[in-house]
Amino acid sequence: MDEFFKKLPFLDNILKGIGQIMLQENRWTGLLFLIGIFMGSWQCGVAVLLSTAAGTFIAMKLNYDKSEINAGLYGFSAALVGVALAFLFETTLLIWILIVLGGALAAVIQHFFIQKKIPVFTFPFIIITWILVFVLHHFTNIPPSEMLSSEVVPSEYDDFLTCTNGFGEVIFQGGVLSGIIFFLAVFISSPIAALYGLAASILGAGLSQLNGEPIKEIHMGLFGFNAVLSAIVFSGVKKTDGLWVLIAVLITIVIDDLLIDNHCLDMVGGVFTFPFVAGTWITLLIQKVFLKTKK
Repeated sequence: MDEFFKKLPFLDNILKGIGQIMLQENRWTGLLFLIGIFMGSWQCGVAVLLSTAAGTFIAMKLNYDKSEINAGLYGFSAALVGVALAFLFETTLLIWILIVLGGALAAVIQHFFIQKKIPVFTFPFIIITWILVFVLHHFTNIPPSEMLSSEVVPSEYDDFLTCTNGFGEVIFQGGVLSGIIFFLAVFISSPIAALYGLAASILGAGLSQLNGEPIKEIHMGLFGFNAVLSAIVFSGVKKTDGLWVLIAVLITIVIDDLLIDNHCLDMVGGVFTFPFVAGTWITLLIQKVFLKTKK
């Protein structure tokens, strides 16, 4: 199969870009993510392919570093822009155009920060999507997608499914099966990252429940997905890695709950992955100060 992907490097880069949504440079992870997305919504599946392709294509045309393109670094923010727009809005012609343009712009912004050696993670996706959601809500009459407008019917949940739902919601998928597929997709690439992510999702759900957050949203994974991403960033086999995971996850959960409780970002579509980015930045800063004082 490796020979097959060598003959189709553009497809390989797209799949790795999708895999990088959860920081995995792995084509099989990306393929499983794509399958899970299509299972939830064909519109989201097509959108993630188009936006990731747009981001990868513009990176190639602008002669960005080939190793960075091959690693999928210009695909993941682009992928999230696409799936977010398809999830939030009915897919009119304008939305499809914005999915492609937003994906390309995400790659350009990602490159700017990579050049500056600033770890921005999914921040390009957040900024672009916040702006587009605000403009679309205030200057167009495009209705919300059926996925967003349909009422989620509560079902019998157990703790494991609640936790894997945290993986699903990273890519806007609320289905139980998608969450399990996403967890397995990360596990085949990095078992330690997947297990830390699962523990973070458990912690996010538990602490949010203690904080009095709505139980239905907790079961859906809406209070766990940012914690999952923060855990994956700091995951590793050292004992100290576990400490940094815990610090990052706790900071992320606090930011997440505060922003949601105070409706701070409702007008731009929600918090998206901002608590993850903010929590990770703060943890990296603490880590940097700690290492300096240790020296």
